[in-house]
Amino acid sequence: MKTLIALCVLVFVDVVASQCECQSMKWAVCDDNPCTCKLALGVDLTQNLDCTKLIPKCYLMKAEMHRARTGQITRSIGGKPVETAFVDNDGIYDPDCESDGKFKAIQCNGTAECWCVNSAGVRRSDKGDKNIKCEPVETYWVRLELKHKEGAAALDKDKLKTGIQNALLERYKLPKDLVKDVQYDKEGRLIVVDVEKPKSDRTNDLSLMSYYMEKDIKVLPLYKSSTPFEVSVEGNKVSMENVLVYYVDEVAPTFTMKKLTAGVIAVIVVVSLIVIAGLVVLFLISRQQKAKYSKAQAREMDTMS
Repeated sequence: MKTLIALCVLVFVDVVASQCECQSMKWAVCDDNPCTCKLALGVDLTQNLDCTKLIPKCYLMKAEMHRARTGQITRSIGGKPVETAFVDNDGIYDPDCESDGKFKAIQCNGTAECWCVNSAGVRRSDKGDKNIKCEPVETYWVRLELKHKEGAAALDKDKLKTGIQNALLERYKLPKDLVKDVQYDKEGRLIVVDVEKPKSDRTNDLSLMSYYMEKDIKVLPLYKSSTPFEVSVEGNKVSMENVLVYYVDEVAPTFTMKKLTAGVIAVIVVVSLIVIAGLVVLFLISRQQKAKYSKAQAREMDTMS
């Protein structure tokens, strides 16, 4: 009898231990007495997690940078909806986070060079010194450009939208009503999803959904489970092979010409030189025509005299 009780106790302990996992963050370390999960953000720096929710993007980026610096396994990821939309061209960095996991408006990455970011942690200004002035700015609209894998049959647009709403709710806890529009190009296998919240909404953080999705599709899931992101349409699973995210903020970004990349500058220089050369040619042709006209007029006057 005692042996049976002991076995039951061991089984119960194993079950409890197996339940003490952070399903929303595979890098978390959990302790089952009581069940608490923490994420390493740096040397001697950990963060308690609420594993019933998606983990704030700022913590995830810090954790990924820490793992990369300490040689742990990690992989990083490399049609605008409006003119002010922009993509994340800088990749991950070691961010400064508020106590609730939100990004601080100014980021410096441990250097004297600083810049402003939006609520998704994406740079929205030129880089400057530590005196740069930054105000918190919310990303209220995210456009997802998804490309599904080959082999999927032609998809019905309305049923595709329903499938995407269900997938985003189930996997990223995103309310269905935030999926405002879905466009579909069958030939290009392109699915464009507009996710938008009211500008006054500070409850739903769109960066959580977009960052987890980027990892799901481009790299490996951040979840404990390695189940891929798929959209169910009429009982068929549609898998994605690529995603591009555009961010639209409540206030337009403040990028200027002085921080353009070398490639863009080179294009501008070449175009400018072509325009200048064209103007010079026109000027020379105009001078030649005027000179011919003056000579002809002089000859006519000599004949008359």
